[in-house]
Amino acid sequence: MPSKLTSGIAAAGTSLKVLGAAGVIRPYSPLTLVRLARTLKQWGTGPAGGFMSLALRTPDAVGLVDELGELTFGELDERSTSLAHALRDLGVGEGDGVALMCRNHRGFVDASIAVAKIGGDALYLNTAFAGPQLVAVLERDQPKVLIHDEEFTDMVAGADVATRVLAWVDGDAGDVPTLESLIEQHQPAPLDPPQRHGRTVILTSGTTGTPKGAPRTEAGVEAAVSLLSAMPLKHGWRCHIAAPLFHTWGFAHLALAMLLGTTVVLRRKYEPESFLQTLEEHRCQSAAVIPVMLQRVLALPTETLDRYDLPDLEVVASSGSALPGDLAATWMDRFGDNIYSTYGSTEVAYAAIARPADLRADPATAGRPPYATVVKILDDDGKPVPDGTTGRIFVGNGLLFEGYTGGGHKEIVDGLMSSGDVGRLEDGLLYVEGRDDEMIVSGGENVFPKEVEDCLARHEAVTEVAAIGVDDEDFGKRLRAFVVVTADSDVDEDALKGWVKDNLARYKVPRDIVFVDELPRNATGKVLKRELADRDDDSGAESQADDEHADAQDSA
Repeated sequence: MPSKLTSGIAAAGTSLKVLGAAGVIRPYSPLTLVRLARTLKQWGTGPAGGFMSLALRTPDAVGLVDELGELTFGELDERSTSLAHALRDLGVGEGDGVALMCRNHRGFVDASIAVAKIGGDALYLNTAFAGPQLVAVLERDQPKVLIHDEEFTDMVAGADVATRVLAWVDGDAGDVPTLESLIEQHQPAPLDPPQRHGRTVILTSGTTGTPKGAPRTEAGVEAAVSLLSAMPLKHGWRCHIAAPLFHTWGFAHLALAMLLGTTVVLRRKYEPESFLQTLEEHRCQSAAVIPVMLQRVLALPTETLDRYDLPDLEVVASSGSALPGDLAATWMDRFGDNIYSTYGSTEVAYAAIARPADLRADPATAGRPPYATVVKILDDDGKPVPDGTTGRIFVGNGLLFEGYTGGGHKEIVDGLMSSGDVGRLEDGLLYVEGRDDEMIVSGGENVFPKEVEDCLARHEAVTEVAAIGVDDEDFGKRLRAFVVVTADSDVDEDALKGWVKDNLARYKVPRDIVFVDELPRNATGKVLKRELADRDDDSGAESQADDEHADAQDSA
């Protein structure tokens, strides 16, 4: 018992220290503190209680900025309450699902808070879904209502959902209700707290198959303390969430905004220069991104980049995939040492965070586990491996998901969950070597695509690269690399193979290198390697991405 008491006191002390440094612990009147405690007890720490508490603390502070203008925390609270009444009128009750297919704008936030206020489950759909994927997910999870942007109307036409509501509307909505019309038609009369707190259902990226739903209940303060212990976000900052809100990383920063009182700056679509303009115009101190967004910024002409200084930007929080090559160092050389790269997955949330100093020392590292997070490297029998030895990555924290909505779960060993990756720990730093199902055996040696991808990405002519395993008569398996090069480059296949040979073992040199105009990506920036594997050896690899990829690029 004493040890538990001691550890509990130590944990409380750490939380107070981290929250104090972030500016979360602030002086409030006794009446406000009582109201805050009651609100969080009744409504929970999710979108309902989180944004209601902000409306109590600072109702007139700007909580959200998008293309339509500003909304205060008080306005967000009133709008979501009106929308909650409307959803109840549409038949949504506690435990019912509401699917959202929205880009980053106020409608996403309005709907998320409203669903939580009535105890419903919010199912977030990837805006780059193909029609069959979308139909399959909706048939599996059967939401009561589908809320989507007007641009996705044709895509959802085949979905068997009786009630639909339009979020962002560019033209005439016709007979379909819109979020704005529902908000206008209902008064923000006080709601009774639900008996059940709603869940957030985030979908996996679908890079290796049909996306799976990974539900979570509300995260406690400990989850925020864990992230803030390694990432110096502060109360009252302006954060441009450029990463999609429907995925783990973008949603995590929306959740942090509830605790930090952050002004969330949103733009429906990402474009490299407008990203810089948004950061500059709104003097954002932080940004939530996926690595491909930084790649595309750095690919802008030098004269364009020179127009932006970004002195207010203190944290660029990146996640969703590894930072390739020397991307971190190149970014920091221009915009300052402000990159914090987070490794994790939809199932385990975040597992390790690399700070700027870590990335300066070794850009290949995924960083260290933050507070209240355990990472272990296990062998195939579930036993720990020695330091520096490659094995399967297992993670323990307070954010592990509850199991897929369609059934099934990730492997768990002694309370730790598999991330699906392999890697190693060296002096407390995690190195991720690749997906456990991507490793190939070439000439009797284990080869992971990521090491070769990182090597090629460091070549001055290469802007993007992805590698997959293919059959080889001599080695059994070799890698085939798909590369995107700079517009003015005349580099050829032999030169890039020579680059790999000069830097890595001979058996890691790709069997062939295919030049492409762009890599197929989903809306969170992850490369769809299954589509690369489906391409023909000759002409297929050089084709442009299809409409789905174009849509994903818009979103990313």
